[in-house]
Amino acid sequence: MTDMTTPPAHPFLRRLPLIAVAVAAVLGAVFLRDYLSFEALRDNREALLAFRDANYPLTVGLFVGTYLLIVAFSLPGATIATLTGGFLFATFPGVLYNVTGATLGAIGIFLAARWGLGNMLAARMDQSGGAVSRIRAGIEENQWSMLFLIRLVPAVPFFVANLVPALVGVPLSRFAISTFLGIMPGALVYTSVGAGLGEVFARGETPNLGIIFTPQILLPILGLCLLAALPIAIKALRGRKG
Repeated sequence: MTDMTTPPAHPFLRRLPLIAVAVAAVLGAVFLRDYLSFEALRDNREALLAFRDANYPLTVGLFVGTYLLIVAFSLPGATIATLTGGFLFATFPGVLYNVTGATLGAIGIFLAARWGLGNMLAARMDQSGGAVSRIRAGIEENQWSMLFLIRLVPAVPFFVANLVPALVGVPLSRFAISTFLGIMPGALVYTSVGAGLGEVFARGETPNLGIIFTPQILLPILGLCLLAALPIAIKALRGRKG
């Protein structure tokens, strides 16, 4: 069986997925920003709910597919998509649809980076410093712990968390599992906010997207970060003693 992460032989074919991502990201930033916005969701909420009620399975499929494309092509509107998942499908199963779409999109970026950049960018990262270099070193030494950690820490950009594992030889299955589980806490918060948008719309307000940084939300997430980092810390201490 052929490994699905094996890059095509021709250099142009290897870079084609990344070229498509870059072009789509630019076009999306220019042409789709007004359509993937809170205002668009507010103005079309009744039509969306009516379509969902009449075509529930189709709505789920279209929603997950749209979320996949938003993430895979770095289009604007990922946060709005998460809110929409909560608005249309409630906190549960909405969070599962959100996480599924985001994970599939992340896998797309992961494969595009592995096919298109491969050893060339990996060699450059070896010579670079800063946060990306530290993340890479941590992943190589403690794959599971570091993969969960970069998903849980709000300061790590989602694109970086998709790109770096692709360049350090993380297996696709491990990347997919850690992404699905690692983004669950944050997705759960924003999906629950989306589930309450009906009342927000009725009051003519906008949702509080900073809720994830409130103590009652942020502290449990930081606790999960510490739990993910514990094996790394233990290994570092044992290395010093040795």
